[in-house]
Amino acid sequence: MSPSASRSLNAVGLLAVSLVLIAAFLDQFVLGELPCPLCLLQRVGFVGAAFGLALNVAFGPRPSHYAVTILSACFGGAVSVRQVLGHIVPGTGTYGSAILGLHFYTWALIIFGVIVLGCAALLFFERQFTGPEAGPSRATAFGSAMLALAAFLALANGVSTVLECGGGLCPDNPVSYQLLSDPRLPGR
Repeated sequence: MSPSASRSLNAVGLLAVSLVLIAAFLDQFVLGELPCPLCLLQRVGFVGAAFGLALNVAFGPRPSHYAVTILSACFGGAVSVRQVLGHIVPGTGTYGSAILGLHFYTWALIIFGVIVLGCAALLFFERQFTGPEAGPSRATAFGSAMLALAAFLALANGVSTVLECGGGLCPDNPVSYQLLSDPRLPGR
């Protein structure tokens, strides 16, 4: 696989991860389901995976960039496993709505696994790391658009987390944005 083909494939992967974050935002803002602390940590895993893919799109493919993506997906997967195991016993309840019979945290675990397998498979194509095309060059228009989208989503996740959790710990079962509903704040 050529370096330019690898960059394009990484841009498609960046789009896929961005769509996952967009789906989480739709659930948060349209359906009004605020993410729990573990959900927020899973989003951190997706943002980290997006960062590794973005490095490949912006600077060309490198094994270290794939490592960032794989390690971020492993972190997110571990958080997802923790949440799945917390709800696996019948009668313990669930968190959030189900999509196609599975909850977001279960889908997150599956998607993190796909990210790890996908990046591991891409590492087999060593030609992407060598040759004159492997050096720094500009990202394509599609790649640049995906970089901008991923950066916006990472920033938006940070802002929404601060609004939800305020300056302290996030509540286990959030029902409102602490920073927007705290009566101790000026003007409230």
